[in-house]
Amino acid sequence: MEKLTINACPLCGSTHLKGVMTCTDSYASGEQFELYSCEDCGFTFTQDVPVEAEIGKYYETPDYISHTDTRKGAMNSVYHYVRSYMLGRKARLVVKEAYRKTGRLLDIGTGTGYFADTMLRRGWQVEAVEKSPQARAFALEHFGLEVKPESALKEFESGSFDVITLWHVMEHLESLNETWELLRELLTEKGLLIVAVPNCSSYDAEHYKEDWAAYDVPRHLWHFTPTTIQKLASRHGFIMAARHPMPFDGFYVSMLSEKHRGNSFSFLKGMYVGSIAWLSAMGRKERSSSMIYVFRKKR
Repeated sequence: MEKLTINACPLCGSTHLKGVMTCTDSYASGEQFELYSCEDCGFTFTQDVPVEAEIGKYYETPDYISHTDTRKGAMNSVYHYVRSYMLGRKARLVVKEAYRKTGRLLDIGTGTGYFADTMLRRGWQVEAVEKSPQARAFALEHFGLEVKPESALKEFESGSFDVITLWHVMEHLESLNETWELLRELLTEKGLLIVAVPNCSSYDAEHYKEDWAAYDVPRHLWHFTPTTIQKLASRHGFIMAARHPMPFDGFYVSMLSEKHRGNSFSFLKGMYVGSIAWLSAMGRKERSSSMIYVFRKKR
């Protein structure tokens, strides 16, 4: 299997890289992967992951909730309840930050199409892109959405969109810097980029260390903090206009982390740690388990 070996930091170009911890793929393979960090800028990533053309098998498991609609078990039930709430919150955030009630929106990594459908119902013109054929088929069957494959990103004209959203997608994308350049090109001059990613400087990340479920190796290649994603955005001509915590993620990620550790009563223990994570983020939102970042083009 061909693997992606990173010899220079994608953020600052430094070759001063060091291994910081070993994480286990608890979903699909049981394999171990090394996390590396740049000694100069602190950016963290998963080393030697399967290349994009070969990583598909690591998503092929019914336990990978991002592309399943099962409600079996307490954690799945919580996931779907929170998703329903968050869909409304995300839609309101788009309207508020974009200063418009309708417009042209591109949702990258749309998964099974729930957010794209939500925005369509609110009057937006929506294009949706998704790598997984199974997820695209689900979106078509349940919402009538014609979701495009990843290759469609290169077919859109410059300045096609007022808003581009990536909800827990950026951490998966192999071509990190190329993606940011493409996003800038596809946005209008006053366009809005909204990116949600896990925060590896959160309370729950520090608590669980290598067992933190949001490291999700090898599917998650990049591990962002508020500082590193702001530096990455600046490098590609964006400024951070706002950032918002995702307080519910701390509960869900903590439950999964307890499950990965093989602990009994993982649901209850995860709720306890998630409560502490939530309180931590109340005082300092940059400690939230996941963050939503709002970027605008530099003028």
